[in-house]
Amino acid sequence: MQPLPGPLGTSRTWRQRLRLPLWRLWFYLRPLFSNRWLDLLLSLMLLIVLSPLLLFLFISAYWRTGKLFEFQLCMGRFQHPFKRLYFAGHLPGKNLARLFNILRGDMALVGPRPLSIEEAASLTFEEQFRFSVRPGLFSVYGLRTKTGIAYEQESTLDKEQIYSETLQGNLGLMLRHGLSFFLRSHTPLPMPPILNFFGIHIINTDMEEAIAWFGKDPEQQRLLAFVNPDCLNISHQDEAYRQILQQADRVLPDGIGIHIGCRMLGVSLRANVNGTDLFPRLCQASIPRQQSLFLLGGKPGVAEKVAQNMRKQLPDLRIAGYQDGYFKAEASGQIIQQINDSGADILLVAFGVPKQEKWLHQHRHQLQAKVLMGVGGLFDFYAGCIPRAPQWLREIGMEWSWRLLQEPGRMWRRYLIGNPLFLYRVWHQKWEQQHEPPTDSQS
Repeated sequence: MQPLPGPLGTSRTWRQRLRLPLWRLWFYLRPLFSNRWLDLLLSLMLLIVLSPLLLFLFISAYWRTGKLFEFQLCMGRFQHPFKRLYFAGHLPGKNLARLFNILRGDMALVGPRPLSIEEAASLTFEEQFRFSVRPGLFSVYGLRTKTGIAYEQESTLDKEQIYSETLQGNLGLMLRHGLSFFLRSHTPLPMPPILNFFGIHIINTDMEEAIAWFGKDPEQQRLLAFVNPDCLNISHQDEAYRQILQQADRVLPDGIGIHIGCRMLGVSLRANVNGTDLFPRLCQASIPRQQSLFLLGGKPGVAEKVAQNMRKQLPDLRIAGYQDGYFKAEASGQIIQQINDSGADILLVAFGVPKQEKWLHQHRHQLQAKVLMGVGGLFDFYAGCIPRAPQWLREIGMEWSWRLLQEPGRMWRRYLIGNPLFLYRVWHQKWEQQHEPPTDSQS
């Protein structure tokens, strides 16, 4: 006879009886295991693996300074101060001493950036949520700062990280930090207000200031351009485009290549102020300013789709008009009249580099919009024609690889040939600067 299923049948086996208590035990112990125990386990593993390097740092620190550690007083969990450790002296790897802070429980592997006592005192009441957890060695804000895409406030990213924390998320964040190791300078670099690449001056700014710029000088017409390594390569061959960039009112840095180029020149880039990330923030900021936008460019229907999508997200957004980029040169006068009649304050042109900058430069005095800007392939992203790279890929500076996979036939030359060529030209510029003969004032 077959045993009856359910409670009237045979009794549960010992494995079945044990399964429920073990599940309950794991439910209560999981937060402890996924946080503090993970910190202890990984930090101990790192100490063992890095023990030869740590021994060298111990000896070097004591030999040079007569002491092993230096420290900075920081505010920790529950607003308890602690000493954040460094190996004494100015050695690469001095921050590895923070592994001892993790063992002591002062810090975690993943958490908000440790704040000095002075920084902690300046926080608002709403920002003090960060003290509910240990400060960490790795954070979302720190990762995005490396690649210049930390556009949100630090407290916003910290809150998102704390309240959505998972074991898998923490491991992924640490892995992304490791992959982006070479994108960060390990010594402080100067951050000049103007970057000079091949005679083209690029404004070294952040996203917040870039958006504020659109609200300034409302009566003065200005031309804005974005440049990435491909644009700078084109400017080497196209003198007319090069002169337009030199005469533009503002040129902004776009892409991880500019970030790497800055490192090679010994300077620091404040942020990757690319048009794709700037566009939705510009739309948001234009609403209280009562500024309107005109979208010009892309294939038929693309600009219209961008307008529809952005209006769904921002119902109060004023889009004065849109027009695709498939028109003959002799129709430019009619298009310009259409733009002027719309009363648009900001004109975005997506013809591709350098066509868009040349068109804007040629017709600048006919156009009545106060801000003229070329935006390349931006419309394709916001129309949904081409998906944007995942956030994690952008955080490690590899968005270009996504673009290459999306459009290999169009992008292979730009990235596989153009990127190394750009880096060579940056190296050559640095070499020329180092071997430049002294001027009369220097001799």
